[in-house]
This record gives sequence, structure tokens and C-alpha cells, in this order.
Amino acid sequence: MVRTRIAPAPTGPFHIGNARTALYNYLFAKHNGGKFVLRIEDTDVSRSEKKHELEIFASLRWLGIEPDEGPDQGGSYLPYRQSERTAGYSRELERLIASGQAYYCPHSDTDMAAEKQKQLESKQPPVHRCEWRERGVGEGQPSGGIIRFKTPADRTITFEDLIRGSISFESNLLGDFSMAKDLSTPLYNFAVVIDDQAMNISHVIRGEDHVSNTPKQILIQEALGLMRPAYAHLPLILGPDRAKLSGRHGATAIREFREAGYLPEALVNFMALLGWNPGDDRELLSMGELIREFDLARVQKSGAIFNIQKLNSLNGEYIRRKPAANLLDAARPFLPEAPDNFHLQVIAVEQPRLKKLSDLREAGFFYQQPEYDSSLLHWKDMTEQDVRESLIRTREVIEVASEFSQKHLETIFTAITKAGDKGRFLWPLRVALSGKKASPGPFEIMAILGKSETLKRIDLARRKISEDLAR
Repeated sequence: MVRTRIAPAPTGPFHIGNARTALYNYLFAKHNGGKFVLRIEDTDVSRSEKKHELEIFASLRWLGIEPDEGPDQGGSYLPYRQSERTAGYSRELERLIASGQAYYCPHSDTDMAAEKQKQLESKQPPVHRCEWRERGVGEGQPSGGIIRFKTPADRTITFEDLIRGSISFESNLLGDFSMAKDLSTPLYNFAVVIDDQAMNISHVIRGEDHVSNTPKQILIQEALGLMRPAYAHLPLILGPDRAKLSGRHGATAIREFREAGYLPEALVNFMALLGWNPGDDRELLSMGELIREFDLARVQKSGAIFNIQKLNSLNGEYIRRKPAANLLDAARPFLPEAPDNFHLQVIAVEQPRLKKLSDLREAGFFYQQPEYDSSLLHWKDMTEQDVRESLIRTREVIEVASEFSQKHLETIFTAITKAGDKGRFLWPLRVALSGKKASPGPFEIMAILGKSETLKRIDLARRKISEDLAR
């Protein structure tokens, strides 16, 4: 059975690169009837924080990426935190040391930096082949220091990447790489090998920045007689400047996208298309459709450009497709306190214009009298007197309106605007109601505000214009 995993480290916010990798693993596993495993890489206790682990869980849950096994879900391969698996690492490290395939290297960071500088100056590959590597246990080998793998010389390590095809590395360019700080503190390349075997992981789908780690992991697998999983390395996510996406390009943490008012369905759809396509020109795909369509053969090799305009467009489309009631809970953080039925009216009227739910902050005029300069009330070349007369006539029409629905208001205003420039009536009215150059139409706004509030705002606009006339 296909068993794929993601193993983030809880040392920072869960960013879109992690989430895209998790999504692809999830889609691949589900498409192939397999299991998606979440494992937490927290062996670096000094850097790992519980809040970041909780953010990983919350982000995946919000996105609808549900692990089949993990710290929260449990499973047949407990535990799912590396910090709780140290006994297995120690046992395998001791086995490699006893067999002469690993050794303790006592060189300090200063020693290593000096060696690297000397190699670079001599135009040699900056790799470490320690003099202690040839001394076996009991032959004067140090009993402390970094534990290194004894990389064999003159080997070509080749693997078939499911996205990139055949990839080869020369062992002489790897050197004796570090595997653990000590028997209880494994480093990445060693720990993932042990865990992938112990958890029966069949496929490792990760970012292309891990390509250079793969030959090291293969050497460890061979030394311990372990099975080799299938590897697939995803293209990096790039910013508009084609540099690797980072915080300087804007929001990258899933939490930030959620707080900005993006919908999880839209973000999942967007992430899926960051390096993959369904084989046609479709852009709106549900999670179910993504699972049915997902194929690693359609993952691109080149970097995927993060286009925030594309995300905003997708998100706006998802917002428009939802009933207002289905947006209410997600929209609450961006709206003032008010009854739910009032919120629903505001959301419904603003929906066609929204790119993000946070754009609802621009609809604050529904909840309180807007502030604006009286100059905004002027349509084209209208004078203060023209604006004043327009507002007086508008107030008269509204005051005698027999009902206050959007349809009825449109009908009665059509009668007074059909013979002239509609803007001379509707522009001052809309500004009086919203205080904005761009907003929903005045009939939609009035229907939500009600007659009393509408008249109050028209009266305020009239006072502004009267003050201008009095100057």
C-alpha cells in the first residue's frame, strides 16, 4: 500500500511550502488508495515550540488535509514525534559504529571552517574525510563528537526521481556527512531514514531543496539493509522576482492567509496549481476533483511562481459561489458587532466585489455613519447648490416611499431620473450613504440601512453642503 508522509519541524510558522508539500502527499496517497502520515521532526528540542506544532495541526485541519496517522490521530506506527523515538535512533547508530560504517569525529566547528576555507582556496570540493575514519572501535577512535557516516569512495549513487527522472551523485563529492550530534540526538538525514523504514513509508514527496540529501539517505539505507522508498522532488515556490518565496514577498504562513480572509478551498486549489496541472485549462477544482485527477507525471520540474493576483481571483470566485450564510463564521473577524441577519445582508451585497473576506472592513459604513469630505458629494460639474437641491429632492422621494425594498426604491427613482443625468441624483445619494467613491449601489445600501438611517445620512450630507454654501 502507498504510504506517504510529511514531517515538518515545529520551529516556525507552518508556511505555504510545507502546506503545498502536505497537499501533494495527501492527494497522491488518496488517489492511490493509500495512507497519508504526519510525523513531527522535533529532535532539536531547543528550537521546537509547542505553539508551532499546534499551528501545524490547525493549519492542516483548516485546509481539509486530514492525516490518516499522526500525533493527534494515532496509528499503527506510534509514536509520531521524533523526540519520542530516540531509542530506535541510538540502537541503529550503535550498529553503524560497531560495523565500522560510522565513527565519532572530534573536529570542532572552527576546525571544519578552516578546512573548508583551505579546500576552497585550493579549488577542491569542500568535503570532510576525517583522519579518524580509518580507526576502528578499540583502535584509538574518539568516543565523543559528531557521529559521521563513512562514505565509500568512488561510488555513483543513482535513483529514479518520479518527477525528474534519473539523478546521480558521486560519493567523492559528499564526504563523510554528519548523522547525529550524539547517540540521543540524530540529525535530519539519519532520523528520516530510520523513521521512514519503521513507519513503512513507500513514497517520499518533498521539495527539490532536498535532492542533495537523497544520496546520503540512500547510503544509510544500504548500510543498514533497509528498503529504499520512491522519491519525488517538487519544484520550489518562487516569488515574482524568481527568488525562493520568503517573508519578504508577503504572507507565507497558512495562518496569515487565514487571518487575511482567504477561504481554505481557494488556497488548496491555488496550491495544487503551484507546480501541477490537471491536463487541461480548468482552474477551479474541488478537493475531490484534485484527488481524482492528481498525477505526479503532471508535476512540472521548474519553479512555480507565486502570483498573489491569481490567488485573489480564485478566492473571489470561491466567495461568490458560496451562500452568504456559509461565509458568516469566517467573516466575523472582519465585521463589527451586529445581529447575524444584518451581517448576512451586508455580506450578500458586498459578495460580488470581494477578493478576500478582509475586504469587508471596507463595508464599515453599514455599521456606522461614514466620515467623508463634502467635495466627494459633487457629481462632475455640480455646484454646491446643485448638490443641495439633489439631496432635498432625494429626501422627499424617500420620505414618502411606501416600502423600502431594493426593487421598490429602484422603481421610484427611475421615475425621477429617466429624463436627465442619473448621476446628479444617485452620486450624491450614494456618497451620503457610504462616504466612498466606490461602493454597492444606493438602492442596495438603503434597503439594508432602512428608512430612518437613510434619512439621517442624507440630512448630514445636506448640512455639509449648507455649511459650504454659507462660507
